Amino acid sequence: MNRDYGNDSFARQERRRHPRVKMSARIDLTPAGRKFATGAVTSDVSLGGCYIETMFPLPKGTEVEITLHVGEGVLAVGRVMTCDPNIGNGIMFTNILPEDREELRVQLEAAQRDSSD
Repeated sequence: MNRDYGNDSFARQERRRHPRVKMSARIDLTPAGRKFATGAVTSDVSLGGCYIETMFPLPKGTEVEITLHVGEGVLAVGRVMTCDPNIGNGIMFTNILPEDREELRVQLEAAQRDSSD
């Protein structure tokens, strides 16, 4: 996510199709071509992607396999859309099986309920 709050940020916000939910969850990322996963933590998640907090963000455009440790677990393929040095990455999900998408939807609804209690 670009942290400058100019017009580019507004345009990016308008492109989002899915509402974000504040959710701290463990995530494993395996960049394309690598054998080992890197761990991180999400700060927000939606049906379309997530933002991860990491001191060592991946370059923009990197394809990743993702394991999101919520509920029964969610597997997805994604692409790094933003790179904020020493802060994190915005990741867009590019492929997610219907059953994993449904598990994610259930977990997002639960997180929203918990935050409103």
